[in-house]
Parts: sequence; structure tokens; C-alpha cells
Amino acid sequence: MDEEPTCGKGVAENTVLPARLAAVAAAMAEVLEVHRKALDMQDPETKPEADAYTNLALELGEIAAKLQSTATEMTGYRDLPMGRHDEQALSGPEPRTAFETFVKAKADLLMLLEQQAEQDRQMLDEMRSPAH
Repeated sequence: MDEEPTCGKGVAENTVLPARLAAVAAAMAEVLEVHRKALDMQDPETKPEADAYTNLALELGEIAAKLQSTATEMTGYRDLPMGRHDEQALSGPEPRTAFETFVKAKADLLMLLEQQAEQDRQMLDEMRSPAH
């Protein structure tokens, strides 16, 4: 028989979203760092780009660390005792609107990721071609 669902279990089961966002942010930071290393620092025009990539990589690394920390914290709430809830408050317009916004944000993210993944695959194919 399945265990009774609780809010803590629900939070823990949703750990995957911040964990995956953390992985994407960390990977993006690494791409920027690797790109920065390819910059010709002898060219004075390069410094602003190098500075921008350094700052962005640092910020994305911090964001990734915070998202991963949050995901770990969420996992820890699996056994959180279930408190009493006001079912009427949960069925009102505010929670529904908040959840609708969350669902739409995830759908928008999915659409963006699908579009960018295709562009990224094409760029990766170009990078793998013998001409590069």
C-alpha cells in the first residue's frame, strides 16, 4: 500500500526542479569560463568581454550553489510532520492562481528549453565538424 501523501513528501518530490536548474546554471557558468579563456587579452577591446564573462560565471556559480542547496534542503523535508490545513483556504482563488502561475512558468521554460536545445545542438554539430 502506498504511503499517505504529505506536504513534506510533495516538497521532496519536487527537488528535481531546483537541482536541474542548478545543473544548467553551473554548466552555463563553465561555458562562459571556457570561452573567457579563449579571449586574446592582448587586444584592449577584449577586457570588457572578459570582465563580463568573469562576473556572469561567478554569479551563475553562486546561483547554482544556492539552487543545489535549496534542492538538498527540500529533500530533507520528506519526513516533515503534516500540520493541520484549512482546506477552504487551499481551495480558494489565491492558491489556484499561484499554482496556475507555476504551471505556466514551467510550460514556458519547457518551450524555451526545447527551442534553445535545438539551436545548441546545431551549434554543437558545427563545433564537431572537421572544419572547426
